[in-house]
Formats: sequence, C-alpha cells, structure tokens
Amino acid sequence: MYEHIAEAVKKPDLISLAPDLACLRFETMKIYSALGAVRHLLDSGAVRPGDTLVDSSSGIYAQALALACHRYGMKCHIVGSTTVDRSTRVQLEILGATLEQVAPSTNLRLDQELRVRRIAEILADNPSYHWMRQYHDGIHYYGYREVAEAMDADLPAGPLALVGGVGSGASTGALATYLREAGRDVSLVGVQPFGSVTFGSERVADPDMIIAGIGSAIAFRNVRHELYDRIHWVNFDSAVSGAVSLLRTSGIFAGLSAGAAHLAALWERSRDTTRTYVFIAADTGHRYVDSAYARHEQAPDIDTLKPHEIASLDELRHPWSTARWPAATP
Repeated sequence: MYEHIAEAVKKPDLISLAPDLACLRFETMKIYSALGAVRHLLDSGAVRPGDTLVDSSSGIYAQALALACHRYGMKCHIVGSTTVDRSTRVQLEILGATLEQVAPSTNLRLDQELRVRRIAEILADNPSYHWMRQYHDGIHYYGYREVAEAMDADLPAGPLALVGGVGSGASTGALATYLREAGRDVSLVGVQPFGSVTFGSERVADPDMIIAGIGSAIAFRNVRHELYDRIHWVNFDSAVSGAVSLLRTSGIFAGLSAGAAHLAALWERSRDTTRTYVFIAADTGHRYVDSAYARHEQAPDIDTLKPHEIASLDELRHPWSTARWPAATP
C-alpha cells in the first residue's frame, strides 16, 4: 500500500512494442525529479517541513512539485508560464500551492526570462524561501535512480538505446548515467524542438512549437552535453505524426515529446538492430487534444517522414534533422 498518491502516480509502465522496442510511459514523469529533490533537501537539512519551495514551470513540474510538497508537508509557490492549463491550475489551488503566471508572450526566451526574473524578486522579498532550480541543480537527477534500476532489471541483457526529450536534462541524463554505472552499454539520443538553444537550433524557428518541456531559450546547467550520442530536432507537425502513430498502433496516449521520441527511436532502430530501444513518454496526451490530436486526419503518415542527416548545425532544417553529437558548429 502506498503512503501517498505521489508514490503511486510516479511509477512508469515499461511497455513492449516489439522484441527490441519499448516505451517507458509515465503519467507525469517529473514527480520522480521533484520527490527525489525534496527528499534530499530534507535529509540534508537544507529545508525543513513547513518551508516554502519555489520554482518556475510550464506545467508538468508545477504539478510534480506541488505533490511532493503535499507529500512532505511543505509549502509550494510556482511562477508559471501561460501554458499552465486550467486542469493544472485547479489542482494546484486545491493542493494548497500558489501559482502566479507571467504575462503572455509569443517569445519562449522572454517567457522563461520573465519567470526567472520574477523568482529573483520573490526571493529578495522572502529570503527564507528555497528556490528548487529544476534547470540547474543536480539534485533533480537523484529520483531517477529508482527508474534506472527497474529498467536494468526488466530489459533484456545487452546494449540499450535511450531516446527522450531533453528539457531540463535531468530525466534522460540521469537514466543514462545510472544505467551506465550499472554496467549497461547505453547510447543516449536526445530529442529537441527547433528554436532551442540547448543543442544549437535557436536560429531555426518553429512558430507552431508547443512541445512543452523538451527545449529551452536559456541555458540549463542540468543538461550535461557530454552524455548524449545523437540529437534529433523535430518540428511540431512531425511530433504530431509520431504521437498519432503511437496512439494508433499501440494505444498509448502520450504528449508530443513522446511522439517526437517515437519517431526518433524508430529511425535509430532501422539503422542499428544490435540494441534494445526505449523511448520516453513523459506525460499523457490530454493537454494536447485540441492543439494536436484534433488534427490527426491531417497528420502525415510516419512512413513518409525521414530526417535530414546533418554534419553541421548550419545545415539544420525542417521538418526533422539529426546528427551525431557533438555536431560541428557553423
């Protein structure tokens, strides 16, 4: 029996789609990150029950941190993006977390900078608050050790390829790190949207990009670039095709980052059959119903999609590009 809903919700499902292909499906992945980080802070004495934890979020981490604070008797304050939907806002309110959203912006960099600037103001007025720094503090890796141990036990012996959205860097980076420490041969494949600075695609815009959580307009220190072997840059339309195909063929209803990871995993698998491929579905598809899934009839068949193999970042182009990492810079 679980002591708290957060412990139950965090558990992922490892779903076999083929003998050498699996989906690591979460209801909401960042609960592992938030629970592990809050536990570490409490155990180390950095915070105490009743303290207020504050951070920035586009939605998924907000819910995860609110649940972690509820689990451990902490207070929670979120500076949110305008992408935080009504369902999340209502849950945060009932859980006792407070949310303030920055002014709407069509520019991702401005949105993230406004959130960080607001956190600085909050900390100046409330020095007892603890900033969780999900993008920069390595404590957000800790919670994923449990996932890596379960994967190592459940997956067939032999080389692995882990494919997933990069985002803050904690999930894919931590899973690959802990699996490698366990002796696994792991190829790490990161997925990015166009327009993200994390792996150098900021010069190639994607005006339809709503793939929350897998890219960034500011540098994240939790992204450890040396861990990654290959990067895929996937635009909105291609991610929709990947997500629709995943639902149609497997019944897995997941977010757009899962659609992009699904595409990348299938392509990687077609090139190298010596590994077992695991791609991450970090959340469910509910918040993408109107913006993405409703367009399913217009989504191109994934068999018609193929990435541009590039040798330099100045060759990046829509709808989908890929390169070994590190790629040559322009």
